[in-house]
Amino acid sequence: MAKKKKRARAEAEAKAESQPQPQNEVELVVNGDSHDSEKKKKKKMQKKQTNKADSDHEEEEAKEIPTVTIALAGSIINNAQSLELATRLAGQIARAATIFRIDEVVVFDNKSDHSVTELDSSDENETGAPFLIRILRYLETPQYLRRALFPKHNSLRYVGVLPPLDAPHHLRKHEWAPYREGVTLKERSLDLGTLVDVGLHKHVVIDQVVEPGTRVTVAMGTNRNLDTDLPREIASPSKPREESGMYWGYRVRYASNLSSVFKDCPYKGGYDHLIGTSEHGLIVNSSNLTIPTFRHLLIAFGGLAGLEESIEEDNNLKGKNAQEVFDSYLNTCPHQGSRTIRTEEAILISLQYFQEPISRALQRVGV
Repeated sequence: MAKKKKRARAEAEAKAESQPQPQNEVELVVNGDSHDSEKKKKKKMQKKQTNKADSDHEEEEAKEIPTVTIALAGSIINNAQSLELATRLAGQIARAATIFRIDEVVVFDNKSDHSVTELDSSDENETGAPFLIRILRYLETPQYLRRALFPKHNSLRYVGVLPPLDAPHHLRKHEWAPYREGVTLKERSLDLGTLVDVGLHKHVVIDQVVEPGTRVTVAMGTNRNLDTDLPREIASPSKPREESGMYWGYRVRYASNLSSVFKDCPYKGGYDHLIGTSEHGLIVNSSNLTIPTFRHLLIAFGGLAGLEESIEEDNNLKGKNAQEVFDSYLNTCPHQGSRTIRTEEAILISLQYFQEPISRALQRVGV
């Protein structure tokens, strides 16, 4: 009997030894949690990286610099009594656009069955939009590039009497800047790049082959030694402003009518706030005017008979009133003494009027 009991105890002990130990069970559970935890950590890291990428992308989008565009009727030129006076009028508009850091000037026709895509190269008298566009583009171009980019034309006969814009990109020969405007030349460099005249005592080389006579923005870098064949790079014309807030001139665009001004906007998403100016507009003190946060703002000026006529003559806008076309329709010069305010005067008055509201809108987005 005692032997049987001994045998039974021995079997029970052997069975107990063959079972997994509690410590091992605990370890398995812990290891299982640890494995899940590592998975969770990895997922968390991936999510964090994705969020960071999204955040960087959003930040990149947020860094897009807001732009201000002015639109005006080319017919205002037809009111000038001579070519010289028309040239002076165009010069006033160019000066105003530069002083107030305008990014784009759109010249639209009141009545037009044709499209002005390129300026006429013939040396004939121009009127209206083509004339205004030629003078605006000519004045925006740095002086050292004009001969290469603008052939002689009758419309340019009196540009010599106009005051220079003296914009930041109109650099002198002795001035050094991180960027310079240049024009590509026919001559090729030994390194198969392209020679560019940037207005310095020596041409620079860019590491791309570009068609001669093309205007480019060149990143000059920090090396001021022009005797080396160190190639420079072409940069976007918006780069100087993005990097250092430097105003880099305006671009000029033609629109066949007022609705084309909005429809053919070159900016992604179009203009997000439209302002019309007229003596029939709402009177609001500049200090009380709030312009919503914008990416691309447009301020429109009418022709000889105002924006109302431009709306009436546009088949796409016919039957609409100005308040339906524009987000804001404002009188920027109430209590005027003269019965008429010329467009070149209205532009100066209005851009000064909008300066503070625009500045407040830009501050809200940290620009």
